[in-house]
Amino acid sequence: MTARETSDERPESADAESMFVRSYTLTGGRTTARHPLRLDTVLQPGPGRPGPGLPPECQEIVALCREHQRSVAELAGRLRRPVTAVAVLVSDLLDADALALSLSAAYTTDENAAPVPSDQLLLAAVVGLRKRFPDAVSHLRAG
Repeated sequence: MTARETSDERPESADAESMFVRSYTLTGGRTTARHPLRLDTVLQPGPGRPGPGLPPECQEIVALCREHQRSVAELAGRLRRPVTAVAVLVSDLLDADALALSLSAAYTTDENAAPVPSDQLLLAAVVGLRKRFPDAVSHLRAG
């Protein structure tokens, strides 16, 4: 390998390392979201605003969701960040009420044409209940 080939490879590996470190700092070292988010979880803007301690990517996530509802996977692609890092940021934004889970496709239809709550609706209900009653789970575990 020549010196030129080595110098050409270094920026790429430096960029990859920089991206990894940046994602780590974006999430404060966290690797899992507090909310159970899937790749296809659809988000919309909420009534709140991102807090002052959140990274600028959070502002971008909210702005993208204001344009139209977006999935976690789409947000990760638009931001060019790992899905796990975006899920952590989305979870922070859900806690700040800057984002909300979309219920536009809240019901699906089973084979008998009866409306059945979708996973998205059930997930939104769980998140809302956890916000409203944060001590309920710890109370159940203690008993």
